[in-house]
Amino acid sequence: MQLAAAQLSPHLHKGLAPLYTLHGDEPLLIQEAADAIRAAARAQGYTERTVHTVAGAHFDWSEVLAAGGSLSLFADRQIVEIRIPSGKPGKEGGAALQQLAEHAQGNEGTLTMVVLPKLDRPAREGAWFSALERHGVTLQIDPVERQALPQWIAQRLARQGQRVAAGEEGQRTLRFFADRVEGNLLAAHQEIQKLALLYQAAESAEGTGTALSFDQVEGAVLNVARYDVFKLSEAVLSGQAGRVQRMLDGLRAEGESEVLVHYTLAEDIRALKRVKDAMAAGRPLPLALREQRVWGLKERLYERVLPRLSAGALDQLLHAAHRVDGIVKGLKAPDWPADGWHALLRLAMQLCRECTDPARPAARAEG
Repeated sequence: MQLAAAQLSPHLHKGLAPLYTLHGDEPLLIQEAADAIRAAARAQGYTERTVHTVAGAHFDWSEVLAAGGSLSLFADRQIVEIRIPSGKPGKEGGAALQQLAEHAQGNEGTLTMVVLPKLDRPAREGAWFSALERHGVTLQIDPVERQALPQWIAQRLARQGQRVAAGEEGQRTLRFFADRVEGNLLAAHQEIQKLALLYQAAESAEGTGTALSFDQVEGAVLNVARYDVFKLSEAVLSGQAGRVQRMLDGLRAEGESEVLVHYTLAEDIRALKRVKDAMAAGRPLPLALREQRVWGLKERLYERVLPRLSAGALDQLLHAAHRVDGIVKGLKAPDWPADGWHALLRLAMQLCRECTDPARPAARAEG
């Protein structure tokens, strides 16, 4: 029997099946589904648990087949987990899984759970997977699509008694959150948990929990492993030349990736150019910034520096960023430092000057 992930909780409230198969490429959701099954099993007296991770061609499947009949003297029910990280059990493993599936109903006292990565079509049509599907419950855990991510975040916040503001401000907060963690639900989950610790849930006047402002979410989400890289962007746009040099020195000493630092600087230049082009085409600045997903403090910095930047200056900055992209990847560029960090410093200072000196003609930008 196939179940959608959203159907698991109602299913578990009705009772447990003897066999579950989880497959998908989203580790957080796989883990949560497995945790829900384990919790339901513990509530029904499954006090023992064994875990078998299939690795290598010489894995001993006989241990797995014997596990169901090896209850301890102090337990009458057990969970047997079989994890196959490769998604390929092999010929012997395929036969063993078919045997487990066919005997699942009659193997009282044992709940078997098979955990797999995302499977391709041939694997899903194989005899071993068809047996698991026919004799048990299978859940295909799909990733959360980008357009659904803000709502997913909102639901997770609601679970811990928190919410964003109503209306456009709240939607902007959720979009910002989604942009920062896109493609990594585990990172999103960790940041949501951090918000629970930073701003403890409390009943609001409307009874809907603690409302989080954009600034609160921004401050928490940006304060992650790459915090200093993003802060470097703010320092450059603010024209803090001394701080920029200190931060670059610190990032280099800490072993940060030159490519990541370049990406941060180049993305600012590209975004500034896109907003400037949109304004030249007649779009209001607030709308152009929203379209480029520029929020919070960076939004205010862009509003300040854009009037000082000409289209020609931005073109030359883009050209400089292209040169530095090659340098950090090991190429040489005429009239540029061969060392990647020295080239990054020159690019950062060039942007820094353009953002802070209103008297400096933009056309004089170096490139």
